[in-house]
Amino acid sequence: MKSGSVLTAGSEHAEETKRTRMAERGERPASERIPILQIEDFLLTSIQVPLHDRLALQFQQDLLQTIERTRAKGLLIDITAIDVVDSFITRILVEIAKMASLMGVKTVIVGLRPEISITLVEFGVEFNGIKTALNLEKGLEMLRAWKKGDYGENYGENRD
Repeated sequence: MKSGSVLTAGSEHAEETKRTRMAERGERPASERIPILQIEDFLLTSIQVPLHDRLALQFQQDLLQTIERTRAKGLLIDITAIDVVDSFITRILVEIAKMASLMGVKTVIVGLRPEISITLVEFGVEFNGIKTALNLEKGLEMLRAWKKGDYGENYGENRD
């Protein structure tokens, strides 16, 4: 029984030491990061947790580093799981898209639910330079069309 307690205490100490070292290096545990996946030449990320200041800054940094490392051509940000899109989240999304654009990456936000869309319109929010799509499939189609040159500079615009 005592050995179990010692192992637990030792494990807690080891975990605390690991967290301290990560903090000293300015790193965050994987559980406190938003995952970024690569699909073809595109990056996909899905925001599943509330964004607070530290997480938003870490997310921006992770995205930019991943864009540089992978040489991605497009970025899909899925916000389906976000219940409320306030001015802070909107600002973060716009900043990410601008930063990605400076690195030559087109951004598409997917998963805007009707109530979120209504709220954004009522508040006069504009996603300048950011395209939106109903879902991940449509967002990927949009990026693929842009990559092939089907949309030119106005990628994602409806062409009738």
